[in-house]
Amino acid sequence: MLSWRLSNTLDTSFCLDVLEEAIYLYGNPDIFNTDQGSQFTSYDFTNIIKSHDIQISMDGKGCWMDNVFIERLWRSLKYECIYLQEFDNVYQLRAAINNWLKFYNKNRPHSTFAGLTPEEVYYGGNSNALKPKNNKFAA
Repeated sequence: MLSWRLSNTLDTSFCLDVLEEAIYLYGNPDIFNTDQGSQFTSYDFTNIIKSHDIQISMDGKGCWMDNVFIERLWRSLKYECIYLQEFDNVYQLRAAINNWLKFYNKNRPHSTFAGLTPEEVYYGGNSNALKPKNNKFAA
């Protein structure tokens, strides 16, 4: 996961922020996969993707494999973090999600990756080899 936000609305703005941050920090992917939610099919969202010459792939009937990895990530996040804790406010929830995602990407070995972490796979086994271009979006 290169970028994320937490929102208690279904508007498009937080999705635009995440998309722009990921592209800014990590560059353009060849393809961007989403589901067919209104945030992802909006003109503003698809226009950003098109303006960066990124191919759009939206899941449809029979295309479950396109999204299986991110759906598994969300399931793990819910069952390993969110459902196990009680949060008094959105700030606590955001902090817990952030900590879990750091653990998931940097410390948790994955059998799919022969025991490597997602960060090790993304950076080719050397997490210092490639870092985000800059930190403009860091909180």
